[in-house]
Amino acid sequence: QFVIVFEPVTHSAQFIDVKGEPTRERQNLTVVFNKVSAPNATLAMRPGPLRISLENRTDARVLPGVWIAGDKLHDLLGKRRPFLTAKRLLTNQTFRDIYRTDTLDVDQRLKITSLTFLFTDLKGSTELYERVGDLVAYDLVRAHFRVLNEIIAAEAGAVVKTIGDAVMATFPTPDRAIAAALRMREAMRGIKQGDRDLLLKIGIHEGPCLAVMLNDRQDYFGQTVNIAARVQGLAASRSIYATEPVVDHPQSSSILQTSGLTPLPKRASLRGIADEFMVYEIP
Repeated sequence: QFVIVFEPVTHSAQFIDVKGEPTRERQNLTVVFNKVSAPNATLAMRPGPLRISLENRTDARVLPGVWIAGDKLHDLLGKRRPFLTAKRLLTNQTFRDIYRTDTLDVDQRLKITSLTFLFTDLKGSTELYERVGDLVAYDLVRAHFRVLNEIIAAEAGAVVKTIGDAVMATFPTPDRAIAAALRMREAMRGIKQGDRDLLLKIGIHEGPCLAVMLNDRQDYFGQTVNIAARVQGLAASRSIYATEPVVDHPQSSSILQTSGLTPLPKRASLRGIADEFMVYEIP
């Protein structure tokens, strides 16, 4: 059982691990609140009487409280509403549309510990323009963009940018990207040129990155982005390629299992990456 002395003004906390043989002797503990909070090691105290002295060395009024970390506290914490993070905001399409150029300062860099990137590209788009002409091909590409944008937003993702007929999108978790990729592949069956489906190549990778402002637009930088783009380059027509962190994600595995899909492992050389990389083809 834990006892927690928490002070919200200075963001200070002292954890007390109650363990060992019970004692009748009074134990004493002094907790000092300073202007700068410092991490405190967990203290071990024996079950029995305890006097806690609180000393305020700040210029403000503090509001310390003592919490017993039992079932009641866990029930209370379990009722907390999900909190909003920078990652959730930056991967929200509506937020990006409204604050297109106002998210970060031009020299600011925001480190994100985990973000999932999805890259798509139309297979044979050059031949498509040659075969049907610019006007028809342009309408088909626009229809494909519209479908992809709707799916990305529906799966809590956001379009970062389009490059030609390719799309770069982000998702807060790998399972959202997997769900979006499967929906994209199915939706492309409805976009036809004559009796031919438009074929979409998809690559997914997850990892740390930097959020930056680039060309008056919020963008991302780092090796995770590079790998995601290279993985998409491995994909053949209608195939989805994903890396190990993506397919190993518990919710991703559940989605693939429910869909009756078994990822096929492959070792591949990615341009700019020294070692061979494990990737999975989702058939």
